[in-house]
Amino acid sequence: MSLFRKFFGASSEDSNEEKDKEKTSPYLPDPVMPIDELFTYKFKKNGGKFLYCENLNEVHDNFESILEENDWFEKEAMCLEPKLYSLLDENKLNYTNPQNPVFLLASCESLIADEGSILFSSNQIRQFKPNDLPANIIILATTSQITGNKSDGLREIKKKYDKEYPTNITTFKYFEKAKEEDFLQYGSCPKNLYLLLLEDL
Repeated sequence: MSLFRKFFGASSEDSNEEKDKEKTSPYLPDPVMPIDELFTYKFKKNGGKFLYCENLNEVHDNFESILEENDWFEKEAMCLEPKLYSLLDENKLNYTNPQNPVFLLASCESLIADEGSILFSSNQIRQFKPNDLPANIIILATTSQITGNKSDGLREIKKKYDKEYPTNITTFKYFEKAKEEDFLQYGSCPKNLYLLLLEDL
């Protein structure tokens, strides 16, 4: 604030401008909100595309909309989970030994609310590193998979798999290239990611 404003007081326009700046400051703490809202807020902030689905019909419709939007019909896809093959079969997408897959269709272990990231394991991506996966990813997850933080997500893995723990546990957090140099994204591999979130609670 300038010296004159300190002495004479800021006009209401100026104070409104400052309030708006405060709201968008990256240094302010995140707003307090329910865990599902926090996840969607952070996920969108990271550049993810979010599609809420109330039932399986909406999952199928939204999946088709993504294919249409990107012109991915009759293209090759990567999918390592047999339970998802039917979604690809009904849209006539080739996923057996793809040479040049346009996107990955996968589920996930957890959705991490405090950072808006997605937790994967070898059950979804085998031993592939993020750089080895297609640049485009479509994730099918459920609202019950939302956890507060990574520790909660790892606890869920421990509970779910009992003794045969999966390997290659990793999170994807960045879903678009940083507009400016950001040291936090150094070494990360941004993905164009769509999340089909199915309500199951």
